Amino acid sequence: MTIDIGIDAGKRQEIADGLSRVLADSYTLYLKTHNFHWNVTGPMFQTLHLMFEVHYNELALAVDLVAERIRALGFPAPGTYKQFAALSSIQEEDGVPKAQDMIRKLVEGHETVARTARGVFKLAESVSDQPTCDLLTQRMQVHEKTAWMLRSLLE
Repeated sequence: MTIDIGIDAGKRQEIADGLSRVLADSYTLYLKTHNFHWNVTGPMFQTLHLMFEVHYNELALAVDLVAERIRALGFPAPGTYKQFAALSSIQEEDGVPKAQDMIRKLVEGHETVARTARGVFKLAESVSDQPTCDLLTQRMQVHEKTAWMLRSLLE
């Protein structure tokens, strides 16, 4: 059945492609955060272990919202490690960094997702795709706030 939501198919595809990058960045950040939750050590263990759990749970819910928006636009959402690795701007972690380095890497990850989302926002805004703009605004807000809170631990 043809999709007629007021955005032509080409623009919907461009937005879905951008959201696929947001999804890949978010999922990669989810995995990194969960990995750090399991492997953090040191004097800040309890604080970071619990904080990382809150963060990865939030990301787990977020990836579903992004994937569902891609589907609502009429395109399949990426869902494999191979696809995420090809689409993501966030690098996987080799080894287990020290706690302070984990925090730095997560700040970088959250800032990366915010930048990716901001790039897609411009396209969505240009075709009056308010649902995507709303989703991206919410995601940017969460990632920017989380990056700020993590940065505060480094001062």
